[in-house]
This record gives sequence, C-alpha cells and structure tokens, in this order.
Amino acid sequence: VQLQASGGGLVQSGGSLRVSCAASGTIFSSNNMGWYRQAPGKQREFVTAITSGGTTTYANSVKGRFTVSRDNAKNTLYLQMNNLKPEDTAVYYCCAVALSQIYWGQGTQVTVSS
Repeated sequence: VQLQASGGGLVQSGGSLRVSCAASGTIFSSNNMGWYRQAPGKQREFVTAITSGGTTTYANSVKGRFTVSRDNAKNTLYLQMNNLKPEDTAVYYCCAVALSQIYWGQGTQVTVSS
C-alpha cells in the first residue's frame, strides 16, 4: 500500500486549503482511511477518519471546520480545511487500514500564518 499526500502549503488565518492523498496497491474502496497531524515538538494526533462506508469522525478541535471525503473511483482521500487557525499548523499524514495493518503516507506541510 502506498499513500501520497499533496496539497499542503502556506495560508493565512481564516483561509482554506484542501489536501489530498492518492492511494495505490490496495482496494481503496474497502479501506478505512484517516488523517493525522503532527506539530513541531508534539505527538501525532488524530484529525479525522472515514470508513469504507462513508461514516466520518472528527477531533473536537476541527469539528465544523474540516471535512473529510473520499473518491473511490480515483482512489483518493481528501481533507477540506476551512477557517484555518495558526494552531492547525502541522504536517498532515494520511493513513489507511488494510488487512488489519495501518499504512502511512509521507505527510504534507500545512502552515497557517496569523
């Protein structure tokens, strides 16, 4: 399973950004997928997840601002981030659960300036 995240960048506080995660080597539609993030000096933390059936969960810190979605035809996971805050600055990692194993992408940097 290979996961390639993209779409990170620099955005001002209050702005929006969409990051993507392209998957290969797996039956994407059957995988539960998620996003985590890691800020400098902090542990990696859960952001959101979406099941193969489309059920979503969010961390309280992003609820109402972030939206996770998936396009099974394109084997791609998305994270739409609105009303971004400086505390959202982190490397964002996508992950996939396949055959009871977790696979991680390489991460994409999101920086929110105040």
